[in-house]
Amino acid sequence: MNPKFTTKTFAIIAVLVCLALAGIVSYYAAGSPDGLNRVAIDKGFDKKERDHAAKDSPLAGYGAKGVDNERLSGGVAGVAGVLVVLVAAGGLGYVVRRKGHDEASEDHETTKA
Repeated sequence: MNPKFTTKTFAIIAVLVCLALAGIVSYYAAGSPDGLNRVAIDKGFDKKERDHAAKDSPLAGYGAKGVDNERLSGGVAGVAGVLVVLVAAGGLGYVVRRKGHDEASEDHETTKA
């Protein structure tokens, strides 16, 4: 017997993998500067760096405000980021799907008349 692998099952597994990567694997992320930051430091224009408008937000700087452990803070911020993107993408998908469904209903009503 072959178990049924549905789209819903795939989506749930994908979300769990994303949450695991954001929450657990980010714990092992390197703390050294990435390529762009490294170039800025090497070339000396990192001295002109300014704070951005969201510097005091709860998830600024790839960390969660109020979580003292730096690695745990990064994991919490990663999980929060995955959830924000999931909600935004899900909401957008819902709106687009509803709009397409409404337009199909209008087309059906027009062709019936």
